[in-house]
Amino acid sequence: MGIRILVIEDEAEIADFIIRGLREEGFTVEHSTDGQDGEHRLSTESWDLILLDWWLPRKEGLQLLKNFRQTGGKTPVLFLTARDAIADRVQGLNTGADDYLCKPFAFEELLARVRSLLRRPREAAQSVLTYADVSIDMATQQVKRAGQRLDLTAREYALLLLFLRHPSVVLSRTRIYEQVWDERYDGLSNTLEVHIKELRRKLELYGPRLIQTLRGRGYVLTLEETN
Repeated sequence: MGIRILVIEDEAEIADFIIRGLREEGFTVEHSTDGQDGEHRLSTESWDLILLDWWLPRKEGLQLLKNFRQTGGKTPVLFLTARDAIADRVQGLNTGADDYLCKPFAFEELLARVRSLLRRPREAAQSVLTYADVSIDMATQQVKRAGQRLDLTAREYALLLLFLRHPSVVLSRTRIYEQVWDERYDGLSNTLEVHIKELRRKLELYGPRLIQTLRGRGYVLTLEETN
């Protein structure tokens, strides 16, 4: 799972270039191809960073950004556009963009700007997820419990991150498989159970059980014991 980035870009070649590169760097990346779909996903899902094209079908990127900020959206936004005039840059930044990158661009520069936005002090609180004495710093991918650092595998990290994003919410096996393994649960595999067991072992070195099993329903992150 990791840091979640939404790319709102209608040019397939550019979108593919960005998405493949960011996924190779370990980010979780989703894609919207038009302004209306992008706006819907901004209002219904949680993101750590938004890469937004200016020219989009169905709703222009600038208007989308304006609406997002007016409704309280705080997620950092990096504008990607071929409009390189100073007036355009000023307009984009004044509307609420955190940074501005003109096309064409090198992936190395995009990656540097992405990391810079994720490191910004004013967003630091949003980049750290906590529950009880467990925390994940999504910018550094550092996991701690009771102040002790935990060494998790990529799957264990993704599992814990999913639970921390949905504390006290029962997560079915199907939902977990779809979001962590990006595949459907076949009802037979014990892969999830194996990973849950190992994640619990590492967490419980420094405190009581947090990931509870609900028979026939799934798992839930809570300090309360379940039957």
